[in-house]
Amino acid sequence: MATIKGVSSFSAEQEAQALRKAMKGLGTDEDAIIETLTKLNASQRQQVLITYKSTIGRDLIDDLKSELSGNFEKVIVGLMTPTTMYDVHELRRALKGNRDEGTFVDETLAQQDAQCLYEAGEKKWGTDEVQFMSILCTRNRCHLLRVFDVYRGIANKDITESIKSEMSGDLEDALLAVVKCMRNKPAYFAERLYKSMKGLGTDDSTLIRVMVSRSEVDMLYIRREFLSMYGKSLHSFIKGDCSGDYRKVLLRLCGGED
Repeated sequence: MATIKGVSSFSAEQEAQALRKAMKGLGTDEDAIIETLTKLNASQRQQVLITYKSTIGRDLIDDLKSELSGNFEKVIVGLMTPTTMYDVHELRRALKGNRDEGTFVDETLAQQDAQCLYEAGEKKWGTDEVQFMSILCTRNRCHLLRVFDVYRGIANKDITESIKSEMSGDLEDALLAVVKCMRNKPAYFAERLYKSMKGLGTDDSTLIRVMVSRSEVDMLYIRREFLSMYGKSLHSFIKGDCSGDYRKVLLRLCGGED
């Protein structure tokens, strides 16, 4: 469930003018920018981008960049970038390949796949990464969940433990992301958000990317998982970790306290 749904009575020209007004003259009305952009969905924001150019004759992203700064600017520009909706980059990298989108589980193939993964990793000296990728990045979700169950029976350990011991670096991260996503996508993103804010310093690029890209997809589910996994709401975490207009816009994308 999304937190950003768009408005039903929508005028791209009106919104474009509101944004111009917020940036014209001395000082910038950041609240007006937040208000306008977080009530619109991605396709409405793209229409505003085009209308801004055709009616005002200026580039909206350039104007926003010249008026705003820091992480707040990154969130706003992220909202205006069409690819951001899909570009949670570790996932894009991890889920490349022609994944079967069906729900059919082929039991014989699941047994075979689990055996292949075992032989490509735990059972041999060195790891056959290609075998891992070809199975994890092409099979459908229901099928993979069955493969992971069978794998545990064969290897006496979870597939994630094998990936951690057999792989390293980007490939390890990518394959772990695939497994976690297949098991529970909102929980995967809740964990990414938690890790981006816990401890000293904030991983702002991950925080921004996930908040922007999931606000129109499953933010409500992510909030629910976050609360049950960490005992605190995502809203309270953002509130404690960020400040100023950056905090304001992230809280709008988060959509409320749990």
